[in-house]
Amino acid sequence: METIRLPRVMRETSIKEKRSGRTIGFVPTMGALHEGHMSLVRAAKAENDIVVASIFVNPIQFSPREDFDRYPRALSDDLEKLEDLADFVFLPEKESMYPPDFSTRVEVVGVSESMCGRFRPGHFQGVATVVLKLFNIVQPSRAYFGQKDYQQSVIIKRLARDLDLPLEVVVCPTVREADGLAMSSRNAYLNPEERKAATALYRALHAGAKAIKEGQRDTLQLSGAMRLTLSEEPLVSQVQYISAYDAETLQELETIEKKEIVLAGAVIVGTTRLIDNLLVNDLK
Repeated sequence: METIRLPRVMRETSIKEKRSGRTIGFVPTMGALHEGHMSLVRAAKAENDIVVASIFVNPIQFSPREDFDRYPRALSDDLEKLEDLADFVFLPEKESMYPPDFSTRVEVVGVSESMCGRFRPGHFQGVATVVLKLFNIVQPSRAYFGQKDYQQSVIIKRLARDLDLPLEVVVCPTVREADGLAMSSRNAYLNPEERKAATALYRALHAGAKAIKEGQRDTLQLSGAMRLTLSEEPLVSQVQYISAYDAETLQELETIEKKEIVLAGAVIVGTTRLIDNLLVNDLK
């Protein structure tokens, strides 16, 4: 495994590999790797000749009030986990990604504005900008993302489609703890009591999916039922949203009629913001 810090060197390395006929699977991360990340790396390794992972805590996707400075960082552990799976790890510095006069932003309108977009202004603009930069640098054949960040995956798919990027965006299933909590680097913020309480979001989404399967079609009632589940957990200090959305456009639904929808929510447990979602298919 080779580590690369300069974008120019990473791009030249990728171009050389592709000219040799090799496919490149790319897993962009912000580090603090857990099993969810590693499942993406293993998928990339199974489907490509070369695996590139990046570790970069992207400053422009954090607002001034968010957790950029305390976001978990564990580079030595991350590199150890990647040792036998990745061929290259791209570790850019902030200055090489965003020089002082950097002035370009990428915005994917429509799908960026609902759900988390209502509560994190500028976040998805920062995500789209860094992802496009990373795609241009790494030149992947396929790029791998987790379903846990469902809105992000929809935005990146739209970005790739709209800008005719020559790659495939692969979305892999959410990896969960034994009690259903979606794996996330931010779970490290939770104390033991908050960790137990954090499963309330998954339980609420699961209750919503069950209600749909049993015939509930009114989104207002469905959202109310999911909020009721969350209200039973006192350490859930805020429910930012929880509802049913069109799986493609991410618009909140009034009535559930499509064959594929996404139930999605964001809550605050203690001081930690957690997100999760479930896809519901084949409505009867």
